Amino acid sequence: MVATTVHLLRHGEVHNPEGLLYGRLPGYRLSERGQAMAELVARTLAGEEGAPRRDVVAVVASPLQRAQETAVPIARAFGVEITTDERIIEAENHFQGMTFGVGDGSLRHPEHWPHLRNPFRPSWGEAYTAQVERVLAAVDAARATALGHEVVLVSHQLPIWVTRLSLEGRRLWHDPRRRQCSLASLTSLRYDGDRLVGVGYSEPAAALLPGASPVPGA
Repeated sequence: MVATTVHLLRHGEVHNPEGLLYGRLPGYRLSERGQAMAELVARTLAGEEGAPRRDVVAVVASPLQRAQETAVPIARAFGVEITTDERIIEAENHFQGMTFGVGDGSLRHPEHWPHLRNPFRPSWGEAYTAQVERVLAAVDAARATALGHEVVLVSHQLPIWVTRLSLEGRRLWHDPRRRQCSLASLTSLRYDGDRLVGVGYSEPAAALLPGASPVPGA
């Protein structure tokens, strides 16, 4: 059988001084640290950070600016063009463009409360099952394009996480604080032919995450 790997890469840190839930809103770019994260992921995949060079033959990104910017250094490192796929875009969310929480957040307003009635779907946005369906369709298309090699899909935390939960046979509703999908992380799907044989997770930009310990000598 033919071995193919599809890497689901979460974008890097976003410049968001207002602390809004930006969702699918346009114009949210990477912060300086987010740009550094994208560069570090590219160098890691290209074998410049001590790990073997990966066999990446295609780079696909969500249409949102933060995903496109994260994809740029990776595409450059492997000499490929970025392909855009709407199916790996961020999840829809009723609270897009708002701050979320009690106090001065959107939860202080009763008109928003009905959107929290069903955390299992969830009622505040796109159904988890719908996210999984569209991401897996994009994964299958990318896998066909990169058959026998590796492909990077730059997407967003929630779609990546619920797709992993689905593939691992776990329930889709979850505590958002327990997602294993940090900024600029890779969730790697390994296929033998059409059969999924493994799911890996790595954080090539871990040293740049907010709150990370300083790198010795840096």
